Amino acid sequence: MAQSDVLLTQKPAPQTVQVCELPRKVYDVARNTGAYTSAGLATASFRTSKYLVDEWFQNCYARYHQAFADRDQSERQIHESQQLAAETEALAQRTQEDSTRRVGERLQDTHGWKSELQRQIEELLAETDLLLAQKLRLERALDATALPYSIAIDNLQCRERRQHPDLVRDYVEMELLKEAELIRNIQELLKRTIMQAVNQIQLNRKHKETCEMDWSDKVEAYNIDETCSRYHNQSTDVQFHLHSARLEESDSTPETWAKFSWDNLYHAERERLASANLRQLIDCILRDMSEDLRLQCDAVNLAFGRRCEELEDASHKLEHHLCKTLREITDQEHNIAALKQAIKDKEVPLKVAQTRLYQRSHRPNVELCRDAAQFRLVSEVEELNMSLTVLKEKLLEAEQSLSNLEDTRMSLEKDIAIKTNSLFIDRQKCMARRAHYPTVLRLAGYQ
Repeated sequence: MAQSDVLLTQKPAPQTVQVCELPRKVYDVARNTGAYTSAGLATASFRTSKYLVDEWFQNCYARYHQAFADRDQSERQIHESQQLAAETEALAQRTQEDSTRRVGERLQDTHGWKSELQRQIEELLAETDLLLAQKLRLERALDATALPYSIAIDNLQCRERRQHPDLVRDYVEMELLKEAELIRNIQELLKRTIMQAVNQIQLNRKHKETCEMDWSDKVEAYNIDETCSRYHNQSTDVQFHLHSARLEESDSTPETWAKFSWDNLYHAERERLASANLRQLIDCILRDMSEDLRLQCDAVNLAFGRRCEELEDASHKLEHHLCKTLREITDQEHNIAALKQAIKDKEVPLKVAQTRLYQRSHRPNVELCRDAAQFRLVSEVEELNMSLTVLKEKLLEAEQSLSNLEDTRMSLEKDIAIKTNSLFIDRQKCMARRAHYPTVLRLAGYQ
């Protein structure tokens, strides 16, 4: 070998064996020589020389043995084929009969589930119709509560127009407030119940649609299986369908198939029972609600009746006192007139006594004596002045009494007018409006 031309940075280390060229190896080629060989080189794919006799006999015996073996194998194949054909024919017959029987059993199972689903669908449909009727009753009852509520609010507003001192928070107002609160609570309850009924109706329809889809699938599968059960070997409408025997991963098992329909029936039955319970609850709510409203209405009417009786009694008593006061005013006016006349009657004697004293004061010199006549005249004047003073005081008292009586008369007349107004509001306004209160049947949603 020639040394490689490599650039080295230092001198290579000495080798243990001296580098030299090895001698080439010479190969001998075999050639065809002799009496029974072909001339030239041996070929790879055919033989050009003649066969030996032994080789000829061996070739004939091999052909005989191969023909016998092929015939024997053919006979065995024919026998096995005939036996296999008979066995497969019997197996195909048994398999077809078993498949037909299984399809028949499947038809019975499908028909059973289909009938149960159809029954459940009909029951759900009937239950939904009944619940819709109850929902309509709830809506009617909710509309019917608008009138009692407006009556209660109108009564409260009308009674606000009462005047003092009749503008009181009496038991009528307490009952009206209780009635308004009761109606508001009932309206809220009815609204919640309507929403619950709407949700239940949606659930009923949802599960009915689920059952209908399952029932529709069952009907289609039943028709297909029924068609399959009528197929036989002499049918003319059968053909090959490649890959029809392949099972898909999405195919259901008999357990999941039955569980699917059972779950649909279970949920549908559960919602049907819930719907029936809700209908019973709605009946109880409407019955109790209508009874409570009528009882509260009767309580308010009773309170109004009692209040009207109290107002009438108070008004009668005030009128009685007014009559007595008017008579007393008349008597007091007569008394004042008499006192004024008495005072007037005392003025003339006072003038006479004072004139006498005045004239006697002009007596001359010693004649101006404090005699008995003088003292009597003086005492007379004093007595008359005292009488006038007492009469005037009594006149003032009588006039004050008359003024008080007039004030009392005015107060009594005002109170009577207030009582009349209150009685008019309670009887003519409130109780007349309450005469239009809805009936129990209307409150229960039947009208």
